[in-house]
Amino acid sequence: MSENNIPDRFDVLVVGAGAAGLYTALCLPESLRVGLITKETVSLSASDWAQGGIAAAVSPEDSPKLHVEDTLRAGAGLCDRTAVEFLAEHAPACIQSLVNLGVAFDRDNQNLALTLEAAHSRHRVLHAADTTGREVTTTLTSQVLKRPNIEVIQQALAISLWLHPETGRCQGISLFYQGRITWVKAAAVVMATGGGGQVYAQTTNPAVSTGDGVAIAWRNGAILRDLEFVQFHPTSLTKPGADHFLISEAVRGEGAHLVDDTGRRFTFDYHEAGELAPRDVVSRAIFNHLQKTASDPATANVWLDMRPIPADKIRHRFPNIVKVCQHWGIDVFSEPIPVAPAAHYWMGGIVTDLNNSTNIPGLYAVGETASTGVHGANRLASNSLLECIVFGAQMANIEDEVLAMGKNLTVSTSSNQSAYFDISADECLKMQAYLDDLRENIPRLMWQSAGICRQQQSMADAVTLTEIWQREFAALPITQFITTLNPGDSATFPDSIHIPQAKKYLRSWAETQNLLDIAYLILKSAAFRTESRGGHYRLDFPEPVIDWEAHTLVQNNTWFKSSTQRKKQ
Repeated sequence: MSENNIPDRFDVLVVGAGAAGLYTALCLPESLRVGLITKETVSLSASDWAQGGIAAAVSPEDSPKLHVEDTLRAGAGLCDRTAVEFLAEHAPACIQSLVNLGVAFDRDNQNLALTLEAAHSRHRVLHAADTTGREVTTTLTSQVLKRPNIEVIQQALAISLWLHPETGRCQGISLFYQGRITWVKAAAVVMATGGGGQVYAQTTNPAVSTGDGVAIAWRNGAILRDLEFVQFHPTSLTKPGADHFLISEAVRGEGAHLVDDTGRRFTFDYHEAGELAPRDVVSRAIFNHLQKTASDPATANVWLDMRPIPADKIRHRFPNIVKVCQHWGIDVFSEPIPVAPAAHYWMGGIVTDLNNSTNIPGLYAVGETASTGVHGANRLASNSLLECIVFGAQMANIEDEVLAMGKNLTVSTSSNQSAYFDISADECLKMQAYLDDLRENIPRLMWQSAGICRQQQSMADAVTLTEIWQREFAALPITQFITTLNPGDSATFPDSIHIPQAKKYLRSWAETQNLLDIAYLILKSAAFRTESRGGHYRLDFPEPVIDWEAHTLVQNNTWFKSSTQRKKQ
């Protein structure tokens, strides 16, 4: 793994080291030189946090056809049938590939153990206790580190795409690495940076999930789709200082109760099924209850009481939940868990085809960063890890294109100048305080204005405020310095020995820019869709509308429906 200098050229650059990035890197032909870039370490990603499992029709009682039907039903009219069929039909072979790589799924005697999850018509979810994501990513990481053609570049932050000025083809990226911005060439770039859950005050996503790939691609002219569709999980651990750890729906399925501060099972006020109502209904019930009863709804919680479940069953069924809660000082056998809804999964992303290609030649996207069409308006449980694997496997077919483009890759640079950004320690601290303030305000604004329940005026006000923040951000000296760099120019920043906060400042600047753009894109997309469907619920338009059985597409600052001519918003 790289620690100092990195090569200035690869055949393929993969940005992101969750399940999508890791598996993509493994599936790329070993004849290609691959750079795998992660802004943290190869073990920190949203995939690693995935508790549930991975769906595939591998049982004799199941079939890809049934898997397709369940996925289409969950997607609320917006799935791409061709993509869904591709996903379901390739799922069994991809599961076998993971087993061959060493992923230790739970077994029922000699057979793979399968469980049933919400909205699945058959037992088809493979799992490894309640830490399936960790098992998958740990195994994939081990395999990646054995491959001599893959170079892992850790603690490196992608800043921008490198587009050819005449053809518009993606020919690399700019990276912030080891205190410098450098440009790295590649015949193909794969965005696998995950979702953008950190744009919300409450999220099950790790701190690295700041929507980097989607924001970077949008700023470079990529077409995005369905950004308003965000899946909110109703029960994530919500305690000051603790990670927003997801508490599985299976806990409520086994008999746990949701109660408010008075101990009352309030969800029956909103739906006759109470805690066992559909995920989005339970999320809205908690959200609305906290809006009425909490002084700060963005940080408030209700309580999940597991004590109605027999203790032996809790130990056997939910060992990781018991362990994590214990780590944060919560004894699930004697007290309820503080929980609140949290942004969990982003259905939208960069538009891709079955080969992961985007509208920008040379740019690909895989996993949550991409909009393949398989999730529609609401993802079917355990299809997310599957999407990473099925579509990551498609990158095995890229060799001829990469080799051809590599031979013809003429990298145009304007100046190849070296620049230095001069900032004092006091200025750095001042700018960091500004960025910290913005990082706190963006998620609060999004939680209230484009969260579980939305309405027009609130979103319009939030768009206005976001645009003000974007203008302020664009005027920062660091923003102006970086945006005026020409492709090929290198930039050096203050030595972190002399200004220890400089490294944090640069990363915070980049992530805040991405979060600002993601907030703007979600708000505008949610305001554009005047109906409720899947993960998008509007108080002023609470029902689905047949005319809106269409995708929301975004390119630059133009929003349009997939079924109508473009119109500016």
